[in-house]
Amino acid sequence: MNEIRTLMEKFWICRDSDKETFYKVKRDIPNFQRFIREQLGWKLIHTEKLLKLEKKPAHAEAFMGISEFTDIRDYCILCVVLMYLEDAEEGRQFLLSELIDYVETQLKNYMPVDWTSFTQRKSLVRVLQYMERLQMIRVYEGKSESFSQEAGQEVLYENTGYSKYFTSSFTTDISGYESFRDFEKTDFEEVQENRGARRINRVYRQLAVCPALYWDSAEDADALYLKNQRQWVGRYLRENMGGNLDIYRNAAFLTLDADDCYGTVHPRDAQISESVLIVCSEIQRQLAEGKLKLQEDESIAMTIQALSGIIINCRNKWKNAWSKEYCEMDEDRLVETVLKYMTDWMMVRCEEEWIIVLPAVGRLTGQYPSDYKGDGEE
Repeated sequence: MNEIRTLMEKFWICRDSDKETFYKVKRDIPNFQRFIREQLGWKLIHTEKLLKLEKKPAHAEAFMGISEFTDIRDYCILCVVLMYLEDAEEGRQFLLSELIDYVETQLKNYMPVDWTSFTQRKSLVRVLQYMERLQMIRVYEGKSESFSQEAGQEVLYENTGYSKYFTSSFTTDISGYESFRDFEKTDFEEVQENRGARRINRVYRQLAVCPALYWDSAEDADALYLKNQRQWVGRYLRENMGGNLDIYRNAAFLTLDADDCYGTVHPRDAQISESVLIVCSEIQRQLAEGKLKLQEDESIAMTIQALSGIIINCRNKWKNAWSKEYCEMDEDRLVETVLKYMTDWMMVRCEEEWIIVLPAVGRLTGQYPSDYKGDGEE
């Protein structure tokens, strides 16, 4: 087992729930600690009960939220519950009603709080279930889900103490921050005196946790470093994380072998992945025929209507080959689903009325066999 991959895939490793993995990874730390510290610039937390690699990205991307959360309110409630646990001793038990009162007191000055609303109760439940999954709280009696059905339901929890390792620590006051960009800037301030180290960390982080690294100009500092040091960067990534470093004119990718994948990958065995491959193939076909034009940075600017048309036409052409869900999905939802997937995988970027198609679209495309009729037979 590649232990650094285990740390990459998991938010953290708790000894209580996975003792074998905990000790296996902990024993292997000396073998990859230098790579984490010097190339990635990340902090590795290892205590008697927990291992956590703080995987701070070079830049915040669209896919980096908590997948279970669906609303800004979810994140606000999470922050308040973390505050509550910060003041509670490890092992302390508490009732849901106590927590609800605290959340309401802290949030009411910033947003409406009404526990008679199913939507708001469900938001709290999503947060509690997420914290249960990460073992920040433990349920002793009752079920969190019951609160979404009825406001008066009671649940007994225990604070495990892991929540204090959830958030990153900052050396500066962040109370005045107004944007995620402020956090990105702060993250590299500690190595401000060494621009070379900052650049190294940015490049490795982007390649390690993101689908792609892009640059607009040949004079981009990160691009110059990567191209000049491609041999060493490729070697360090391959030895520690696996995969191959592929560098193009305006982009770079860490590509995993099909039989040696980990984490979330594209393409995968799912209809959305298959659909996107077909859409990418159609974009490439139109580019080859001169219907679309590459910009200087190898991107393509399209209206959202144009890309929507491609997505819908692909579905219409291969309707019998797609799953029932995608065949019956209304057009607006289909376009939204495909665009979100392509955005998360850094294949497109939305800019007001325009969609910027990025170089990743040209790397992986797909097509059905010429004699495939879409009925499951060739």
